[in-house]
Amino acid sequence: MVSEKKHTTGHKRKDITNFVMTAAIVILANFVLSFYFARFDLTSEKRFTLAESTRKLLKELDDVVYLKIYLEGDLNPDFTRLRNETKEILDEFRAYSNNQIDYEFINPGENPDRSEVEKIERQLYEKGITPEQVFDKSKKAQKVTQSFLWPGALVTYKGRELPWQIFRRQGSGGVTMEMSVNNSVQELEYGITNTIRKLQVPRKPEVTFIEGHGELDTLRQYDLMRSLGEYYNVNRTTINQRLDALQATNVIVISQPDSAFDEKDKFIIDQYIMKGGKVLWMIDPVYLNMDTFRLKGFTLGFNNELNLGDMLFKYGVRLNPNLVQDINCATIPVNMGFKNGQPNWKPFQWLYSPLIMPDLDHPIVKNLDLIKMEFVSTIDTVSAKGIKKTILLHSSRYSKVQPTPARVALAMVQFKPKESQFNNPYQPVACLLEGEFNSNYENRLPQAIMNDSVIAFKAHGKKTKMIVIADGDIAKNEFEKGQPLPLGFDRYTKQVFANKTFLLNCFNYLLDDEGLLQLRAREIKLRLLDKKKIDGKEGKWQLINIALPLGLVILLGVIQFYIRKRKYAS
Repeated sequence: MVSEKKHTTGHKRKDITNFVMTAAIVILANFVLSFYFARFDLTSEKRFTLAESTRKLLKELDDVVYLKIYLEGDLNPDFTRLRNETKEILDEFRAYSNNQIDYEFINPGENPDRSEVEKIERQLYEKGITPEQVFDKSKKAQKVTQSFLWPGALVTYKGRELPWQIFRRQGSGGVTMEMSVNNSVQELEYGITNTIRKLQVPRKPEVTFIEGHGELDTLRQYDLMRSLGEYYNVNRTTINQRLDALQATNVIVISQPDSAFDEKDKFIIDQYIMKGGKVLWMIDPVYLNMDTFRLKGFTLGFNNELNLGDMLFKYGVRLNPNLVQDINCATIPVNMGFKNGQPNWKPFQWLYSPLIMPDLDHPIVKNLDLIKMEFVSTIDTVSAKGIKKTILLHSSRYSKVQPTPARVALAMVQFKPKESQFNNPYQPVACLLEGEFNSNYENRLPQAIMNDSVIAFKAHGKKTKMIVIADGDIAKNEFEKGQPLPLGFDRYTKQVFANKTFLLNCFNYLLDDEGLLQLRAREIKLRLLDKKKIDGKEGKWQLINIALPLGLVILLGVIQFYIRKRKYAS
């Protein structure tokens, strides 16, 4: 009896010692690990891994960013998923910002006083949050319910406030609510980070569109300029031989000019580049009279004499006066006659409107969809010391080059293109140039001008970058019923091309906003349920997801009970 008691006492002491040691190890480990921060993302697309630029932004916050998120209440499954994804990424932001991110979810319709609800909704609309009309169809009740949501947030930082539209319905046909939610989830990190950036920046960078040489007007670039206005101060100016015309701007845009630049304006642009200025060139090397084309169904294309060739050649590229035809192209409607007094429209391939699919792993074009171009020409790179050249866009494998003068006729759509004739593959149409450029006027000026302190001529420039696109139509939005359509939207096929995203990426890159590029290029995959399998089989899937796990737990418990019973019975 005594030895058995000692044996039991020894076991108790051993158990207590093990418990104390385990507790001490756990406490010590927690104390040590409290000085380190680590999170593990096991998702395949690294959904919960914030971009390095985002983490840097959050670590540098010196005040609380407060978000009022109006995505609460009786939400359908799609918006419930969006709400949960928003909360998860905000928690991630909070963890990396040392608790400088704070938020609350608000249901603007919970107040029983309808007049107060309308007042709140009016304030949200005036501050820039747009409502979303949601239709939910109940299969059991066979009825459709309609509701309004305000899927946005008001973000406050250091007394400044900006709206953040969390959900944006896609404009093209065939896009389901699930797809729109998926796109909104992909843009969550980008949306929050971009809003915080805008709240932090006291002065937006300047983007200046050059006028005076027949460039695209404001209406034809309405959507691009409006979108740029979210990030930058956008203005237009005429150089008019003024030395200080470009002094205060960060990037200039030369967008589809149709008349020649004089040498004084060229000199001012050249010296702007030498001082570190950035340029986005969108040039048509071939001139076509589109009025003649619409009236007669054909036109001729000639070399577009803009007097810019020597400058671009000096910087490292040459724009060729030709037209690219590509089998991978957009369609246009053509009237094939009249039937019962109505035009008979049929879609045909339009070889002069290539659809460019970027395939380069560069921040500007990474993960971009098709880009639609119109009457685009080719670009050659030429020798320019110290300049890095990157081809951003090129035609498809099945393309060919038509030299000028070129006859362009609508009647060609009736003939099926022969693949064997399209033997000029992968023609460059957009190029990025980076480095320290040499002046186009190096060794060309009188000594008096070179030594003039007011002109302050520079023969060798600071490090900068420019993008050259051999198509001016890439930035042009169409019109319907007098209203401008979104840039990249094809009113015939109702498809949205990636023109606007590409151009915004160009500006972000030129202005060193590479953090925004990384975020916009991210792709997050939602594992959505298969509605066909769910339809009519809710009970089956509920049983599998709820009853089966419980049954397995009970079964394992019973097995363990019998194993222990047999062990101790023996």
